[in-house]
Amino acid sequence: MIDRRILLASVAGLFGLFAFRWLRASPAQAAEKFEIEKTDAEWRAQLTPQQYEILRKEGTERPGSSPLLKEHRKGIFACAGCDLPLFSSETKFESGTGWPSFYQPLENAVGKTEDRTFGMLRTEIHCRRCGGHLGHVFDDGPKPTGLRYCMDGFALVFHPATSSAS
Repeated sequence: MIDRRILLASVAGLFGLFAFRWLRASPAQAAEKFEIEKTDAEWRAQLTPQQYEILRKEGTERPGSSPLLKEHRKGIFACAGCDLPLFSSETKFESGTGWPSFYQPLENAVGKTEDRTFGMLRTEIHCRRCGGHLGHVFDDGPKPTGLRYCMDGFALVFHPATSSAS
């Protein structure tokens, strides 16, 4: 039988986790102006529910759930919200985290915001053109940058290189 103290502590812990999400500062999109701005209804109409949750509500996908994790062709990974080219396949690497990872974005493609969700300090990465949340960057990546841009695959679309460019 479950001890009442354990049950109450568990419920309080879950409440605390949800409170962090609710009490944190507004998403970066609210504080910044972007080239592409749409109403919430317009974003919902354009994006799949999963894309909307990630790009507009700063959600995340389950590790290993994105088909882009296993994408190994040459090409460009672009924002699923506005199609801005973000990463070259040349900078993609297998990080073992369950999310598509890159060591460097394309020039002038992403913006950064401080993220203090769940009591951690992280650097959130968003599309510089529409403000869509893409993931986070960490300093445990490979050379030459030492960075790991850990991106939500459902926030990206892949455009294969044309055969003449291969």
